[in-house]
Amino acid sequence: MPSPTVLRQFPDSTDINGSDNVGIQRPIERPLRLGFVGTYPPTQCGIATFTESLVVSMQAVQSGVSPLVIRLRESAAILEPSPAPILDWYHNNPASFQNVIHCLHDVDMVIVQHEYGIFGGKDGSEIVELLQHSPVPSLVVLHTVPQDPTPHQRAILQDVLELSDMCVVQSNSALQRLLREFPGQTLRVVVIPHGAWTTPATTPEHASERPRVLTWGLVGPGKGLEHGIAAMADVVRSVPEAEYVIAGETHPKVREHEGERYRDSLQARVTQLGLENNVTFCDRYMDRLALQHLVESADVVLLPYDSREQVTSGVLVEALAAGQPVVSTAFPHAIEALSTGAGSVVSHGDAHAMATAITRILTQSEIAQPMQREARRIGAQLSWQIVASQYLNVVNQTVHRTAAA
Repeated sequence: MPSPTVLRQFPDSTDINGSDNVGIQRPIERPLRLGFVGTYPPTQCGIATFTESLVVSMQAVQSGVSPLVIRLRESAAILEPSPAPILDWYHNNPASFQNVIHCLHDVDMVIVQHEYGIFGGKDGSEIVELLQHSPVPSLVVLHTVPQDPTPHQRAILQDVLELSDMCVVQSNSALQRLLREFPGQTLRVVVIPHGAWTTPATTPEHASERPRVLTWGLVGPGKGLEHGIAAMADVVRSVPEAEYVIAGETHPKVREHEGERYRDSLQARVTQLGLENNVTFCDRYMDRLALQHLVESADVVLLPYDSREQVTSGVLVEALAAGQPVVSTAFPHAIEALSTGAGSVVSHGDAHAMATAITRILTQSEIAQPMQREARRIGAQLSWQIVASQYLNVVNQTVHRTAAA
């Protein structure tokens, strides 16, 4: 069997900004018109936040970028207006789809966020229709690369790889998974990390008075928060004043189908363990400034996730960009990102191992400080400005190449 081929792989910011693989492509001289397909605020999910951040940061990096946001919607339920030009694409709605294709004639390139649950059709199959009918070059950001896809999911992913002009994955773990899943296939793929808005604190202004462990993000089953709470029962034996902050609203889809059952179970567990003074729930969706202040206040960021699949974690990236030590379960992105010492990786569901790692960081500066330094080193390359520059390099190169063809 022939070896798999990667046409373009830029594993880090150095490569994409000037290695032998590709030089920096000069920006297009006229305004660059870009379509962005994905969920988008006020929808509350990680991909919506990512799409908005990419739009805003690309506009900031290259003057003249003119965005058209094509927002994926399950239904015509009323949403608050958004600041950018918005075109709604409703699931399984042929008229809505035709309007999207019509409007794409007015852009130079379309950047598509892919995750199986955000498009219409079985396993989000409408992304394939989009790529088949797109009148302009396409770049697809693969937020999910499943380790054991169903046959239908695999077929969709293969179509995406074949139909797109370029794909982006956000970790080398994701790239290696693609290479294993599609041996012998030529992959047009770029590794560009997830961006971050947070930065290391320059003053102790927002530091917590108590040793603080922090987990944030939309709350729902699979986040492993019950293991984080159980870990705190061990942590407080050594650090009685320690506080565990769980920040974030219940995921809207979880709330729609299950109400607050999961959050109520977490609160019941806190009471059962006698941790009412050590565990705090912050039930709100935070803007960038609020998130920056919250992450600055932490001493440890805990990612107790149950998932063994995750090849991209925005929370992990934000924690590293803030220069914070991380304790995480052993999902692929965490294993990769923390391999040089910015945190500790523990087994899934192992509350005792989480507690041991957290306690060492809270009580031993000789462990915590090197982790902070390494997190800052890694995080320095994760700002949205740097990430947006990498995307623009790929976009400009692809549009130039297409125009010359």
